[in-house]
Amino acid sequence: MAAKSRLLIFIVAYNAEKTLGSVLGRIPSGLLEGYETEILVIDDGSNDATFDLGHRASVSDGLPFPVCVLRNPVNQGYGGNQKLGYHYAIQEGFDLVALLHGDGQYAPECLPDLLAPFRDGAAAVFGSRMMKPGEARRGGMPLYKFAGNRILTWIENKLLNAHLSEFHSGYRIYSTRALSRIPFDRNSNNFHFDTEIIIQLLTARLPIVELPIPTFYGDEICYVNGVPYAFNVVVAAMKARMQTLGVLYDRKFDCAPIQIPKYAAKRNSDSPQALCVSRVPEGSRVLDLGCDGGDLGARLREEKGCVVDEWALPPDGAESGVDEALLHDLNTGLPDLDWNRYDRVLLLDVIEHLNRPEEFLDSLRRALALNPKAEVMISTANVAFFITRFMMLFGQFNYGKRGILDLTHRRLFTFGSFRRAVTQAGFDILETRGVPGPYPLALGDNWLSRALLGVNRLLIHVSKGLFSYQILLRIKPRPTLASLLRSAMDESVVRRAKSHAAGLSR
Repeated sequence: MAAKSRLLIFIVAYNAEKTLGSVLGRIPSGLLEGYETEILVIDDGSNDATFDLGHRASVSDGLPFPVCVLRNPVNQGYGGNQKLGYHYAIQEGFDLVALLHGDGQYAPECLPDLLAPFRDGAAAVFGSRMMKPGEARRGGMPLYKFAGNRILTWIENKLLNAHLSEFHSGYRIYSTRALSRIPFDRNSNNFHFDTEIIIQLLTARLPIVELPIPTFYGDEICYVNGVPYAFNVVVAAMKARMQTLGVLYDRKFDCAPIQIPKYAAKRNSDSPQALCVSRVPEGSRVLDLGCDGGDLGARLREEKGCVVDEWALPPDGAESGVDEALLHDLNTGLPDLDWNRYDRVLLLDVIEHLNRPEEFLDSLRRALALNPKAEVMISTANVAFFITRFMMLFGQFNYGKRGILDLTHRRLFTFGSFRRAVTQAGFDILETRGVPGPYPLALGDNWLSRALLGVNRLLIHVSKGLFSYQILLRIKPRPTLASLLRSAMDESVVRRAKSHAAGLSR
């Protein structure tokens, strides 16, 4: 026979001496038929006899389940108390943990029904008071709470691209395997912990199931301050949404199941890749250093008939479309190539990943010094982009998975500092171009992204430094002193030979 799943019924309790006994007594004994069931009560520093009542229940013979009662010497808050219970469940090897409230607001009798979806692979099951129309109000939910619940849930669904009937029920059961995959310990200790853990489950793409539950409002004391709570849950949802767009980064929402590749193929006409395609002459011999997936090289071959050699940076966890033999860490120096073969060298979104970009540019200039036809196309993020500046007004300078403040970036540039780095390394700047934000990539190809792109193009004409998301330079290496001296010596040899030949002819 298969072993029973281990179920922990976790009761959060605060000043619940009048209701805790009833909650414990209403837990269905039939759970023992399908689950190895235990109860954990954590009294969050109550001012009444909650702990004593729970302790007496744990040592009596009145309950069919083993009961463990703990007391926080210092109040940890609603979210902080949950963290302790979930940590206990994981540490003690339980398979499932069901959250109940010690005030009796949620019916323990619903536990068998709420546990059923775990047989089909659910990661979390939420009891919803909103699935059956009118049930919440008939159960005594005040009108202002009902309206607030519906409005906040609508906002959160829109921001998170979710479809939950309710974000604010406290009746929940989690798989401890799912809890182990999300950083719930980083969440708030306050009441919006419940929203943050939903965001983490959604981000981790863990399946959530909702089932209807009855609504009960009695004379329990509500410790939630509605206005700050509403503000906090909306802010949490907005942060999570902005993180998906690469604007903000918060470690507690960094729990996606797969790593997003560093770069997606950028085929819109304003991307550095597209601008390079438009500027590379047909039939050129091109070297693409730091290519990602080979998309740009494929376009140059198809559209311009170019011969393209590609060397990729190590993929850093993301998938690369380039053969491993062509991987090269530019921090160790340039690959051993015949640099005189190339008409164009492409360094798109690479320089910011290098530990010493100035030394790299020096090496590149020396490598190309004897190649008079070579030009370099080089791009990087503009850290002075207006959104980054705006966020800094609020103390936000957060590195993330994507965007200007990518976690893998080693150096950040403005137009001025990028031009100085290039010219001081011995390159002449032939063209400077400001690149607008990748709105179609972030928001999808729709009317809004196209409108934002058009506005951004116009604003770049007003101020490249403020409104350019990226910087693109077309540069040409100046001859080095060594190459100039060699040229002078070669020229002198030729002139002397001509002079000598002229003297003999006389």
